[in-house]
Amino acid sequence: MIGSLAGVLALKAPPALVLDVAGVGYELEAPMSTFYSLPAVGQPVKLLTHLVVREDAHVLYGFGSAEERALFRSLLKVSGVGPRIALAILSGSSAEAFAASVRAGDVATLTRIPGVGRKIAERLVVEMRDRLAAAEAGNPAMSVTAPVGMAAEAYGALIALGYKANEATRLLKHATGDSTEDLIRSALQGAARE
Repeated sequence: MIGSLAGVLALKAPPALVLDVAGVGYELEAPMSTFYSLPAVGQPVKLLTHLVVREDAHVLYGFGSAEERALFRSLLKVSGVGPRIALAILSGSSAEAFAASVRAGDVATLTRIPGVGRKIAERLVVEMRDRLAAAEAGNPAMSVTAPVGMAAEAYGALIALGYKANEATRLLKHATGDSTEDLIRSALQGAARE
């Protein structure tokens, strides 16, 4: 997997951009929130990435922050949400505003995002509410967006290890750490003590 790219920005044509890394031009798609923070063409830039492998293409997505990438990855886990809709959500709403809409169950605000209909908005509220709660349980002192990254990844890892959603949330509620790995380790140690 390609985790990040650092190079010279060769082309900006939203939602696509080309990053020249040592003579190889990587074509990426990025949300508008990332485009707003990009330097001028010809300037150096570093982007975090996510690779989506499909039957007909390999598509690389670029993000200006770890929070954006973590939210993108969480959105991809929602039934009916693919990379295009996830990009639209990141382009049409900040991570904080999205989290607030999900917590409030504000389907109307979510349907204003291009590509998000009522059914998908309702699914986002139902499925993302638990992920956001798990993220906040991971480290409540952190900002709204930061735990979405670390705690959501730790939550996903616990689910992959076979824990049920409510067990993973409970374990993360008491977990501490400064990285995803620390949160997972702390949660597993808590499970071993039970």
